[in-house]
Amino acid sequence: MTWKFWMEKKHKSCGTSSLVPMTPKKPQQWLQVVGHAGSFHVGDYGTLLKRFCKREQQCYLRLMTDTLRPFVPAYHGVVQRDKQDYNMMDNLLTHFNTPAIMDCKMGSRTYLEEELHTARERPQPRNDMYEKMVAVDPEAPTAQERAQQAVLKTRYMQWRETLSSTTTLGFRVEGFRKANEDCHTNFKRTKSREQVMEALGGFVESRTHIVWGYLRQLKQLRQVLEASDFFRTHEVVGSSLLFVHDWTGRTGVWMIDFGKTVALPPPLTLDHRTPWVEGNREDGYLWGLDNLIGILENILPLS
Repeated sequence: MTWKFWMEKKHKSCGTSSLVPMTPKKPQQWLQVVGHAGSFHVGDYGTLLKRFCKREQQCYLRLMTDTLRPFVPAYHGVVQRDKQDYNMMDNLLTHFNTPAIMDCKMGSRTYLEEELHTARERPQPRNDMYEKMVAVDPEAPTAQERAQQAVLKTRYMQWRETLSSTTTLGFRVEGFRKANEDCHTNFKRTKSREQVMEALGGFVESRTHIVWGYLRQLKQLRQVLEASDFFRTHEVVGSSLLFVHDWTGRTGVWMIDFGKTVALPPPLTLDHRTPWVEGNREDGYLWGLDNLIGILENILPLS
């Protein structure tokens, strides 16, 4: 997951499809919930610069002409800063006042089938993944992995998902930040429906109107996803839903992070609910969205 959240006080429409140098006019306030440092910069006029990824660019170009366009950041092309290319998109926080932010990674897996194939053909055990694994569970590595002090990335990712609700519910809470508070990211072992409900309840703070706002938007998103040509023809892996609300009651939900979203070879299509078995390319995105909607509905008080 690579995403940072940026805020700036002014907003103006901005777009470009050519490579141009970009320099911010003044330092901007930024909020990071989860992500890798150095991948993002704030742009001018309500934009966000994300380190260039060809696959993500191709997705955004297609999404700008798809029915999903209202549910993704508007894309403005490629820009350059300090000799590095970036995809430029809307800053989704621009119109919120001291927002609360949550990232939910969607789907029943976070690795592509092609990553499994590559790991088998050219295995590259990694020490950093091993260290992350033993930090959570010292008993998790096999005897061979313990001897090598290293694990394959796909092995780590598959193991990591067994700890969370990715495999049990089709989504997981990556982290959230409530207004004027520190980030909450300790959800690696948040797995059961009850644990996830507690985490989501902590984010919305039992504010019924906020939950209703999110539910309306998630149900609209589900309806659009089920009719979207883009969604039907893409394996959507490692993508997140970004939730934002503020004290005024304003809410927003957007799909973000398409670096692992891959077009399917025609005529293959996905329903995004069928359980994944290697070869069918199913990602469980809609299964996860169904469960997310159901849990939020259960947070609402009985009437």
